[in-house]
Amino acid sequence: MDNRVFTRLGTAAFCLGLVPNALALEATIEGIEDPLANNVRLYLDGLEAEQYSPARLESEVLRRSSEALRVFGYYSPTIEPRFDDPEAPSSVTLSISPGEPVRIEVLSLSVTGDAADDAPFREAIEDFPLSEGDRLRHAPFDSLRSRLANLALERGYFDWRFADRRMEVRPYANSARLYLAMDSGRRHRFGDVTFQGEHIEASRLEALAPFASGEPYLASEVARFNQRLGQTEWFASVNVRPRLNRELARLALPDAASGWWQSLDVEGLTPVEREPRIAAEALVAAADLQRPVAPDVPIDVTVTPADRHQFEVGVGYATDVGPRLHLAWHQPWINRYGHGLNHDLYLSGPEQRITGVYTVPLADPLRDSYRFQYGLRNKDNEDTRTLESTVEAARRWTFDNDWQQTLYLRGTYEDFTQAGVSNQVVLLYPGISWSRTRTRNPTFPTWGDRQRFSVEYSSDWWGSAAEFLRLTGDSEWIRMLGDDNRFVGRVGIGSITTSDFADVPPSLRFFTGGDRSVRGYAFESLAPENDEGRLVGGEQLFTASLEAQRRITGKWWLASFVDTGDAFSDWSPGDLNTGAGLGVRWISPVGPIRLDIAHPFDVEDAFRIHFAIGPEF
Repeated sequence: MDNRVFTRLGTAAFCLGLVPNALALEATIEGIEDPLANNVRLYLDGLEAEQYSPARLESEVLRRSSEALRVFGYYSPTIEPRFDDPEAPSSVTLSISPGEPVRIEVLSLSVTGDAADDAPFREAIEDFPLSEGDRLRHAPFDSLRSRLANLALERGYFDWRFADRRMEVRPYANSARLYLAMDSGRRHRFGDVTFQGEHIEASRLEALAPFASGEPYLASEVARFNQRLGQTEWFASVNVRPRLNRELARLALPDAASGWWQSLDVEGLTPVEREPRIAAEALVAAADLQRPVAPDVPIDVTVTPADRHQFEVGVGYATDVGPRLHLAWHQPWINRYGHGLNHDLYLSGPEQRITGVYTVPLADPLRDSYRFQYGLRNKDNEDTRTLESTVEAARRWTFDNDWQQTLYLRGTYEDFTQAGVSNQVVLLYPGISWSRTRTRNPTFPTWGDRQRFSVEYSSDWWGSAAEFLRLTGDSEWIRMLGDDNRFVGRVGIGSITTSDFADVPPSLRFFTGGDRSVRGYAFESLAPENDEGRLVGGEQLFTASLEAQRRITGKWWLASFVDTGDAFSDWSPGDLNTGAGLGVRWISPVGPIRLDIAHPFDVEDAFRIHFAIGPEF
């Protein structure tokens, strides 16, 4: 056994030793500068001298070098190659004199058909960088041809063709003539949209189309339609395709049966297929037909339903709340109108809650909807003990700038004990909020921001236990400087105006401190206190944070940060608590893992460790 293994290894080594050491020919360019010299090197890249005889190698070097110079308009260069070894060369030095360049004598660029009045085509012609008298360069001419062809396909000119496409070069006269004439034909327009496999009302799906039948065709709108259908979460797969059929149906008579007098002895002969015969009446009718002014492109949509019941389990840990568990039951559709229902269960040491949202999409399912929510929450943290139940009816709008506006009416029953004082309250109050979140690479954003502002008002006029005006706002942003420097900033504000603060439940009062606000302090440990030192909660809130991160290597980052803020009854800048520290970030497969060590400045010789899993927002 061992002998056989050694024999095979020895044979493999011997065979490898017989393989010639093929190395690419190294080229040194003299007499010209980049980009000409660099292009010559690119054309010679990968040329292996061992594959050619000396004479053939020299001819190949001259051919490639000449082609490299032609694309820049030099058709009559003088090239002198010098090989380091005439018999077995490994490098070559080229002395090049490019000669007189070829200049453009005639430049004729035109677009006819419907595209003649289409702005992107005019811009493509106007942006052509060469003019008569300029040195010829091949790349702009090739780029213009590709650009026009792509525009034709993207903008619905499916019958386009180049009526003329020539580059005439006269090296002896150092002149060139460029001709490019596109006939775009007619522009196609969107036709009817048909669905296959849908389980949602077709009218709901048609409302997602960013185009209407009869509008000029745009490939980008087809892609946008596909994206919108996917964003509804109603489907497991979505396929939106334009139906292109440019061949007219053939008007043909069926083959006539042959009579006995037409029979032949064809044994051993290959049958000859005959073309369909067109009736004389069909030819006359076809000649009288008028071509449609604007041919349409029907859109075919094939979808498969998403799973009706989807479940998600998430586990995590943070020093604020300790271990945490998240269970979600997601029903993206429960009927043919696209209504959805979500349930979420969250469990941690200080807080447990269950919430549900019933969504009723409106005419534009992605932008307009009604939402009906319920929630049950139990919280036991620091000096707060509360059991809260909430119901809410909301109307949500999403605008073109991605801002969401939500108008809601919320009813809350809360049984709480705060700082040793117990109370039970029933609140009914309307509110309005505006929010927007933008990110690139949501797992570990390299750019992003999030804003949210809300206004809520409660009054005893309609039976609420407390009268108050509550304002909240927060803004977070992420920006990169280069590839290795990342900055995270955050500002939060809040205010309650009320004369019934004792009846305002803890869920509406302000507390701060912890992983997501002011590091260096325990979770929600910063707030006004009573005479016994128990946390009462604040009527005002301000927090701010600035963090700078630097990539150490790969997915490891080092962070430094400063946080400040407090919850208070009367505004006073001296009441702000500040913490600062260092941290480490690791972009794990399950999301960023953050470890921070923070020092609170108003506590001597104190440090607090903060640990969390998940992105900033």
